[in-house]
Amino acid sequence: MRLYVSFDLDHDRDLHDRLLAQSSDSCSAFTISSGSEPGDMTEAWSARVRLLMTEADEVVVICGEHTHGSGRVSAELKIAQEEHKPYMLLWGRREKMCKKPLSARSVDGMYGWNSAVLERQLADGLKRVRDRERSAQKRALRAQPSP
Repeated sequence: MRLYVSFDLDHDRDLHDRLLAQSSDSCSAFTISSGSEPGDMTEAWSARVRLLMTEADEVVVICGEHTHGSGRVSAELKIAQEEHKPYMLLWGRREKMCKKPLSARSVDGMYGWNSAVLERQLADGLKRVRDRERSAQKRALRAQPSP
């Protein structure tokens, strides 16, 4: 499974690096294909993020103490929502009060960071997408006129 990782570039690069190290574990079921990048948040930036997200299977948003103040993380999550990408919010720092990005929905849970929880939530997100795609295919087949 390929992940796009959204994180606060100013405060949480160490958390991104931790997830990157976890992904290189031989037992890991995921790889990081791309993630937050510096630069002005222009239309070109948005288009690039959108493209990178389409190449990923799921989006992980690493939440830290300052995530609610990161316009970049909020914009990336908004793009994931618009693209109907499965995403999960990951509690980045056990000992700190981590906060959701402003674009998070009130029903979005933030999950503790350990290998078992991460793998299970990623698998559940991917399963929900596949179930939705199968349902859409079945509806499309039923809607086709009979010969």
